[in-house]
Amino acid sequence: MHAAEPGLVRTALDMSLWRRDRHGTPVTAGLVHHCDAGSQYTSFTFTAHLIEAGIDASIGTVGDALDNALMESTIGLYKTEIIKRDGPWRSLAQVELATEEWVDWYNTSRLHSAIGYVPPDEYEATFYAQHQPREAVGVNN
Repeated sequence: MHAAEPGLVRTALDMSLWRRDRHGTPVTAGLVHHCDAGSQYTSFTFTAHLIEAGIDASIGTVGDALDNALMESTIGLYKTEIIKRDGPWRSLAQVELATEEWVDWYNTSRLHSAIGYVPPDEYEATFYAQHQPREAVGVNN
């Protein structure tokens, strides 16, 4: 497995910040970015970008399997629900499109047991309808 490119990691962060702003739930003080100790996350430019966005960095310890348990579980679901089920794949473009669609579904629409079997977007919308967001910290659009 290859490490993610630093530019890709920053783009993913920027997309998530943009999405929160677009939905009227900008980053607030106290947001923490959890990651492993990969070089793309510990680079000066990425760390500076987190600081600029008002996000605290939390880096897991090297070799600690518990730090990656959630990610490993998510990757397992992805492989089972998309890669193995819908393969064989004819092109990288097919895999990329299927991955984008699955990640969007997983992050926004899937029923989540920990939040009462409602989709994350619905749960978040209900939460923010009931709570006034705290003052936003510096986020570049």
